[in-house]
Amino acid sequence: MLPLVLASSSIYRKALLERLQLPFECAAPDIDETPQPFESAASLTERLARSKAQALAERHPAHLIIGSDQVVLLDGEPVSKPLDHAGAVDQLTRSSGRTLTFSTALYLYNSASKQGQGIVEPYHVTFRSLTGDEIERYLRSEQPYDCAGSFKSEGLGITLIERMQGDDPNSLIGLPLIRLRAMLAAEGVQIP
Repeated sequence: MLPLVLASSSIYRKALLERLQLPFECAAPDIDETPQPFESAASLTERLARSKAQALAERHPAHLIIGSDQVVLLDGEPVSKPLDHAGAVDQLTRSSGRTLTFSTALYLYNSASKQGQGIVEPYHVTFRSLTGDEIERYLRSEQPYDCAGSFKSEGLGITLIERMQGDDPNSLIGLPLIRLRAMLAAEGVQIP
């Protein structure tokens, strides 16, 4: 098996990949993440996931490099990380009773063969109608200021949700493990 590299500095992606119980290292790619004019969310995430993986190929010439990127949309508009309490209150207030779409791209690049596999995995999260008090209690408890959408589905944030729809709940956190397992299998990596 070629060594694995996760092209990310995200603690959330690292924790997800650890679930596969494979040895890997993390390396932060240095790429320009500026959207191109008229680029769709799916195209943006796909391009960035591929760029992240390929950016590490020179430093890791005989590796399987995992790139991932995510865009969150509310009514077709991107939702970023709130960074602070006020931003999170605003995001959750706007999300109340509505559906957010998480578009998560995954790209596995074999730097030895220079071949790659990529997908974009959509995941839909419908929030229940939230009161201002519920939003405040949640944010004071979990403080998800580094999470796009201002909630953590793997924590107390699940209580804000009415419905989730998609093939892989891990894609919501940032790394579609079901599809990654299949991509790794195509490279000869057996899990478990």
